[in-house]
Amino acid sequence: MAENIDIWLVGNTGLRSPNRIQEGFRVYAESSFVGNFRGRAGEIGFMNLLNERGIIHNETGKDASGSHARKWRLMFAKNGLIYPQLKKADGAQASLGTLDAITPFGRTFLMADTYPAMQECFLRAMSVAQFPLPEGGYFSPLRWVLALMLELERHTGSSEISRIEFALWVQTTTPQDDLSDVVDHILELRARRQHALSKKKFDRMEIAQRAEHYAKKSDNFLDYADMNMRYLRITGILQRRGRGLMILPTKHVLAEQLARSSVLEDSLLHAYQTLCAGAPLPTDDVPVARKLLDELQKLLKERHIAFEPPVPPLETAMQINIARQRLEQLLAQTDEVQYASRQCHAWREISDYMTLILGGGGKKIYDEDNAIEVPKDELPVYLEWVLWRAILAINHLTTMPYEVRGFKMDADFMPISTAGGGKGDLYSEFDDFAILTEVTISSSSRQEAMEGEPVRRHVSDAVLRWAPKPVYGLFIAVKIDTNTAETFRHGIWYTKEDARQELQIVPLTLAQYQQYFDAMFISGTATPMRVRELLHSCAEKRAEMDAPAWKRHIGHVVQRRTQELRSPYAYESPPMQEEADSFSPYGKE
Repeated sequence: MAENIDIWLVGNTGLRSPNRIQEGFRVYAESSFVGNFRGRAGEIGFMNLLNERGIIHNETGKDASGSHARKWRLMFAKNGLIYPQLKKADGAQASLGTLDAITPFGRTFLMADTYPAMQECFLRAMSVAQFPLPEGGYFSPLRWVLALMLELERHTGSSEISRIEFALWVQTTTPQDDLSDVVDHILELRARRQHALSKKKFDRMEIAQRAEHYAKKSDNFLDYADMNMRYLRITGILQRRGRGLMILPTKHVLAEQLARSSVLEDSLLHAYQTLCAGAPLPTDDVPVARKLLDELQKLLKERHIAFEPPVPPLETAMQINIARQRLEQLLAQTDEVQYASRQCHAWREISDYMTLILGGGGKKIYDEDNAIEVPKDELPVYLEWVLWRAILAINHLTTMPYEVRGFKMDADFMPISTAGGGKGDLYSEFDDFAILTEVTISSSSRQEAMEGEPVRRHVSDAVLRWAPKPVYGLFIAVKIDTNTAETFRHGIWYTKEDARQELQIVPLTLAQYQQYFDAMFISGTATPMRVRELLHSCAEKRAEMDAPAWKRHIGHVVQRRTQELRSPYAYESPPMQEEADSFSPYGKE
């Protein structure tokens, strides 16, 4: 194995989440910067445009050089969305395409309107061997990783690979290293680590030892590993296992096909031409597509999941793949139901995520193999996601967990993007009532302008949808602007038929919600009725107060209710009738 270590990078640490590439690329495709993306003016201009659209958050003066734009351009090119720059030694630019112009594959990527479709685009891009090998030729890191994981599986029965194993022996090797030799190093590391008294100290010493042959800072081993694994997971063929990776069981056949070859002897020009046109996948062939479908049906039967067999015709690869994707959706929904049932046992982790969000993002490490993180530039979707998990933990829903949310998730149930416009964030229906939860990270004076109208409209629609069942609006933000509280204090809305509604919307800070959420679980009394009781108490006599007084009243109520739940004799009686009458959630006309 080579003495000098290098680390390959499938992504970019400056563009942390590959899930955001499509958002940024849409902005690029609709801008005047297409093909006009270079030079200081173009780079700063596109960076400012990304900032204006909320894709990045460039603090004033933090990046005045346009480096953000260069990082996005690199990812667009590496994934074949725009024509990359060719060196003269690799061929003429004209034989590939106009520099930075949108490629045919880039147009396909823009049309990918579902998460699986977007994943398939990344899978096609990362299957292309475009990374240079030390001794000449090119390789695909994705294919190399799959080959290593499958070889590990042949030795151990599992494709799992840990974070430290990936950091030290996966991203530092290539197909020019001996596959069996690399796997032996991984297994030897694994065996020694199992007997280590302190895994943290063990990992630190192993990194230091490998770093002796690495010219850059040793922090890169874990930082680049986290980034590389994030990008590899976006292909949909790999998923989290602790802080490491494993092959998705439903994609095992595809993994085997892709792992058969990871080295390309052709020119880089040919690799780029394939990349920009849209690389073929094994599932484009009927036999492989059919085998993948058969394996999926076998898995569903083994798990006793009822399904309708695919309906003919199943003659083309496209027809077979569409049938497979429908069954994959059924499997994903079944897994989500099981995930939902586990949330009541994960309430402390849910609360920890709330704490990270309140702190503006960050990481909490439980041990070397378990950690949680909220990326600073993904706070809005993580807020939606953690409150969805809180609803699942409280339980007793009459709707399916995937009907509660509007945001998208990956195969590990981690959030990808927030709910689309035009509807509320989280719809929770219970036996006797329903709650529409709206969330926002915004805490400025513009909070009311951005949230006042849509929140009331969404709650109004929910009242009409669930009538005659009582409907409550719950608005949660890191900070509640007083003007927002005033709007919800009145809660007046007129339907299209000019029918007057008095909507019942209670604003809570995330800290207040977390305080009450924790108290419910500590006292062992976490039920939807507890949330309903809180909303009743918070809304009591709100018409007699101004907005600042109502906010203070809500704070006092949360504090009192929390103390009652935490006391040895938890509050158990239902709301008094007069209290219930003072807060009618039917949206009176």
